[in-house]
Amino acid sequence: MSKVKLDEIDHQILDMLIDNTRTPFTDIAKKLLISAGTVHVRVKKMEEADIIKGSSLTLDYIKLGYAFIAYVGIYLEKTHQTKFVLERLNQIPYVTVAHITTGKFNIFCKIRARDTTHAKNIIFKIDDIDGISRTETMISLEESINDKKRLMHTIFNEL
Repeated sequence: MSKVKLDEIDHQILDMLIDNTRTPFTDIAKKLLISAGTVHVRVKKMEEADIIKGSSLTLDYIKLGYAFIAYVGIYLEKTHQTKFVLERLNQIPYVTVAHITTGKFNIFCKIRARDTTHAKNIIFKIDDIDGISRTETMISLEESINDKKRLMHTIFNEL
């Protein structure tokens, strides 16, 4: 996999989009003293190179009633069942992240729920998936850091 070359203008465009993915290209162009067409072409180039893989929306889950976070470590009966189990986990909308891992668990996921009762029902659904031998759950008391922007800015400043 080859590393894509980005120049200073690309970095500045990415910095602005990292801060706010909804920034109009015309605003970016004005700040960088280039045309909106240039911004569009450069963003398109970065999308085609898979540097930009879409944009995201950040929600306040607490205000939406989904403040409960838990992490579920999954032990599989057999590792060849990984793909099947991930497909089933993907059908549970409250499983927001899943990683194939080394170490103690075969799969490690994050769930969001309304409360402990809701979380229990989600965990029971996970436990019922064929191929899972058992799970281990950790409740998050507080999500203290969730800032992808800092990492993205750091990565682009290192390029």
